[in-house]
Amino acid sequence: MSDTAAAWHDGGVHKYVIMGVQGSGKGTQSKLLAERYDLVHLSVGDIFRWNVQSHTKMGARVRRAIDSGNMVSDDVVEAVVQQRLMEHNWNYGFIIDGFPRNGDQAEFFLESFDIDAVINLELETEEVERRVLSRRLCEGCGLDYNLMAHRPEAEDVCDVCGGRLVQRADDNPEALARRLDDYYAKTQPVLDIFSRKELILNIDASPRVDEVFEDICRSLPPVGN
Repeated sequence: MSDTAAAWHDGGVHKYVIMGVQGSGKGTQSKLLAERYDLVHLSVGDIFRWNVQSHTKMGARVRRAIDSGNMVSDDVVEAVVQQRLMEHNWNYGFIIDGFPRNGDQAEFFLESFDIDAVINLELETEEVERRVLSRRLCEGCGLDYNLMAHRPEAEDVCDVCGGRLVQRADDNPEALARRLDDYYAKTQPVLDIFSRKELILNIDASPRVDEVFEDICRSLPPVGN
């Protein structure tokens, strides 16, 4: 464990939620925070992708929703999160992204866990569109690319396995617009609930990844709080 993580965990177990629209960098920032503070990163999206790639029944439900440009139903999301949280396999805490997605889930979460902070990554719609529509996925190994920051050496070919890079079925302007509308409609009640508990840290997600990360770290509650 790093000295930073050791000092941090003298204050006990830490539990964080990270929120933000697609393209705001939730996954990237979660992984960086997990590494610095020795947290477990619980990603609903990663769990869904594993199920899709493993051809499970849940994966089939997720794939149908994605291909139609819709969000995965709340009951599926809640079941996945409850099952994962019941494993209790974190020593020093966790950071969860992709949940909660509505007011009822937020209330359930607060009843079940003492949340230390909710990191809300803010990004303008035009920047969301620019980032999301630049994403690519390797058909072979599943590696994610973003053509704005990580272009492969050969166009449309994965650097790792040589597989073909494709745009996800839901990464198009029409599907993205539907997802954004759905996200904002469901997210505001969640933010309102967390705001009443004074848990929200609003972070500008438009700068470079390292700048956003350091801004988050500076904003987290002090050790021992």
